[in-house]
Amino acid sequence: MPTRRPHVTASAAQTELAATLAELRISLELPGDFPEDAVAEAVRAAAHLELPQHDLTDVEFVTIDPPTATDLDQAMHIEALQGPAGGFRVRYAIADVPALVSPGGAVDREARVRGQTLYAADGRIPLHPPAIGDGAGSLLPDALRSAYVWDFTLAADAAVRSATVQRARIRSRARLSYAEAQRSIDDGTASGPLALLKPVGLARIELERRRGGASLNSPDEEIVLGPDGYTLRRREPLPVEDWNAQLSLMTGMAAAGIMIAGGVGILRTMPTPSEDEFASFRRQTIALGLPWPETQPYGEYLRALDRQNPAALAVLQAATSLFRGAGYVAFDTAAGLPAPRDTIQSAIAAPYAHTTAPLRRLVDRWSLVICAALCAGDAVPEWARHGLTELPSIMAASARRASELDAASVNRVEAALLSDDVGRRFEATVLSLRGESARVQLASPAVTAECHAPRHPSPGSRVSVLLLAADIASGSVRFEVVEQPAR
Repeated sequence: MPTRRPHVTASAAQTELAATLAELRISLELPGDFPEDAVAEAVRAAAHLELPQHDLTDVEFVTIDPPTATDLDQAMHIEALQGPAGGFRVRYAIADVPALVSPGGAVDREARVRGQTLYAADGRIPLHPPAIGDGAGSLLPDALRSAYVWDFTLAADAAVRSATVQRARIRSRARLSYAEAQRSIDDGTASGPLALLKPVGLARIELERRRGGASLNSPDEEIVLGPDGYTLRRREPLPVEDWNAQLSLMTGMAAAGIMIAGGVGILRTMPTPSEDEFASFRRQTIALGLPWPETQPYGEYLRALDRQNPAALAVLQAATSLFRGAGYVAFDTAAGLPAPRDTIQSAIAAPYAHTTAPLRRLVDRWSLVICAALCAGDAVPEWARHGLTELPSIMAASARRASELDAASVNRVEAALLSDDVGRRFEATVLSLRGESARVQLASPAVTAECHAPRHPSPGSRVSVLLLAADIASGSVRFEVVEQPAR
C-alpha cells in the first residue's frame, strides 16, 4: 500500500507549493514591480503617442493568441493575388514598441535588466509596464494602434517574392484564440484573412521541408492553475498554431536578409550539428526501432514521427542533442564588427532574426528599427547601433533565467502532484539512459523525471516505477524502476 504523508492533504500540498513558487522569485532574483519612474514614463508615452501618417486602418487585421493573452504583438492579414501567376499578399503588423520606449530612459533601462517576459507559474513577469505591454503597445481589437507592418508578396507556392516594412496606423478587427481560429477553419466558417491562413501555412511548411528545416514539435508541458490548485498538462499544439508560426518565421527570415544586405543588425543563430552528432543520433534511432533513413533530411524524419508511439518519444528526447547552441550575433560592418561567416540558423535552415515579439523580447525592438530604416534608405538610429553589442549577453542572461524558472517551477509542481503518493507504482516510458539513471515520462500525471534504473531498460520501453520520495520545497522526486517488460 502507498505510504501517505501524515496530516498532508491535497490543499495543504497546494499551499506549500504556492509558498515555494513565491520563494522562487526571490531565490532566482526575478524582477519585481517596475520602478516608479518607469511606470510614470510608460504612462506618459502611451498618452502622447503620435500615430504614423501612413494609414492602413482599412486593412482587416486579426490577432491569434492564447485565450488569456493581453500583450498582443502580431496581427495578420492575407489576401489572394489576382492574375495568372496567383500568389498571396501577406501583411503582418508588429507592435510599435520603439515609439513607446525612449532610448536610455527609465523603461529602456528596466527592459535591458529584464531582457524578456518571464512566465512564472504564479504570474507573468512582463518586459514592459502595463501601460505599454497591455495597453498602448498591444494590438487589441477596435483600437487605433501604431505598428511596424511587414508587406510580403508571395508566389503561388508561398515563396517570398518581396518583403518590406514600414510604420503605419492600423486597427485590428478581431482577437481570436487558437481554439476559435481552428474551429472556424475546420468548419468552413472562416472568412477574410483567416480563411487563407491554412493554405499559406501549409505551403510555408512545405517550403520548410524542402530547405531542410527541422522542429521537435513535442507536446507542450504546461503548468495550469485550476480550482483545485496547480497541475501539469501535456498539450498537443493545434495545426493553426503551426500555420500562424510560419508567418513569424517568414518575417524573421526576411528581417535577417535585410540586415545582412544592409551590413548591420543582429541574428538568431544555431550551429549545424556535427557529423558525429548526426551519426550518434542515427545510431540511437536504429536502437529504438525507428531508423532514420540515410537519404531523408532529419527535419522531415522528425516531422513524420508518430507522437503517440512511446519509441518516438525517446527519439525526440535523443534529438534534443541536435538543437543546441542557439544564440545571438550582432554585426555592424561600418563600425568594424563583421557579420558571422555562418549566418544560418540550422533548425530553420536559413538566416533568421527575432523581430515579431517586441512586447515580450528586448532584441526585437532593434530588429524592427534597423529593418525599417534600411527599407526606407534612412540611416539606422545611433541608439540602435550603439546598443547592438550589448544585446547578445543581455538575451543570453535572460534566457538562462527563463530556463531556470521553467525547470524549477515544473519540478515543484511535479513534486506537489506526487507528494501524497510515495510508495505508489506508476507506468512510464523510458526516454533515455545515462549509467544507472533513466529519464522517464509517466503515463499519468504528466511528469517527466530522473529514475534509478540499475536494470538498464531500453529507451522507448514501458516500465513500472516506484515513487520513493517527493519534496515540494526543493522540487525533487525519486523513482526506481521496479519492473520492465521482458525483451
